[in-house]
Amino acid sequence: MNPAKTYDQLVKENERLLWQLEEATDIIHAIRTGQIDALVVKGENGHELYTLKTADQTYRVFIEKMNEGAVTLNAEGIILYCNSMFASMVNMSLSKVIGLAFQTFIAPHCVEDFKHIFERGWSQDGKYEISISSNDSLIPCQLSVTTLELDEGVSLSIIITDLTYQKEIQRLLKLNNERLETANSALEMSNHDLQQFASVASHDLQEPLRKILIFSGLLKSRHLKELPEESVQYLEKIIASSSRMKTMIIDILTYSGLSVHDNHFELTDLNTVIREVLEDFEILVEEKNAEFIIGQLPSIEANKGQMRQVFQNLIGNALKFCKPDEKPVISIQNLTNGSVSIADAPGYCRISVKDNGIGFDEKYGDKIFSLFQRLNTKDKYEGSGIGLAITKKILDKHNGTIAANSQENVGSEFVVNLPLRQKVEMK
Repeated sequence: MNPAKTYDQLVKENERLLWQLEEATDIIHAIRTGQIDALVVKGENGHELYTLKTADQTYRVFIEKMNEGAVTLNAEGIILYCNSMFASMVNMSLSKVIGLAFQTFIAPHCVEDFKHIFERGWSQDGKYEISISSNDSLIPCQLSVTTLELDEGVSLSIIITDLTYQKEIQRLLKLNNERLETANSALEMSNHDLQQFASVASHDLQEPLRKILIFSGLLKSRHLKELPEESVQYLEKIIASSSRMKTMIIDILTYSGLSVHDNHFELTDLNTVIREVLEDFEILVEEKNAEFIIGQLPSIEANKGQMRQVFQNLIGNALKFCKPDEKPVISIQNLTNGSVSIADAPGYCRISVKDNGIGFDEKYGDKIFSLFQRLNTKDKYEGSGIGLAITKKILDKHNGTIAANSQENVGSEFVVNLPLRQKVEMK
């Protein structure tokens, strides 16, 4: 038993059949319209040349070599000639086919259609789909109909192409598409349920967590002197862990919310976005004495709030993962130098966020954009491990990309590619 063919294999086979059908049709049309002066046909004695002076013989030699069925009909619809392929299609011998009415082989439900085709064919070339009867089965076919002047006079020439295999491939493709649509619908429903769950669960978790933080803070502020030193340490761990959990819940809510297709793009000046992010980090920047080198950035069509989040995560990481004994220097540059295109990606801008921090091993370059992926312990560096995953998801929604280059103890660079204009209509 032959193994089931994949969707891609079915698509390729369908394309190949269509190409062969078009090629055969073009050749037949070229012969009939006089675009070909002669034919070279391979026979038992090698290649033989046939000119149009022997049109009847040439035509018959040619169609015997075809993979399609071929017949010529007189004005009454009687088969004057047919090739071996057609006789094989209807499962009869050549001698029995010739002399019969072609309508004999038309499926009962297609007879009326064929009558119109036959009548129209004498004055107008055309291609039609119809079913041919062969014993107890029906063969879906394409009829290519035209008139042809042979030795016995003007006849109606019909090329019959068996569409069974093509129709089967189309049926399988349609079936696969329906299955894909069903799977996509189920996946969308599942994603929606997961988003709802993440949202509800996160909101429900925030209330008890808020109480933990409030009462832990009250206990520390009002009874700190009464507590043993060991209890104070435990209390501080409770507060620190609760704060990390709060951050993680907010990040989970943010990440789940990004799956909703509600983007509202507007013309956004990235220079303004960077200024607003640096204002948010003003205290941290002063504490770390960080230096920023910022070039002129472009304006793009984007969701402004999400762009702020992207650069807030990237700049926040650069400040967080700085070396304790070295002044942080963070560079934000437009690598396209104001150009509207980069290599093989017209209409994109390329923004670099580079630092001189602790860096990381580049073998982790792809993993850092995964959920909850951390390269450092949470005791040394705070965070949920979701920030870069959120960044990547936002860029995906903007048809953009992000890549990381880094070297341990040297620094990191994140390169963001973003389209200057979105394909969807701006709101």
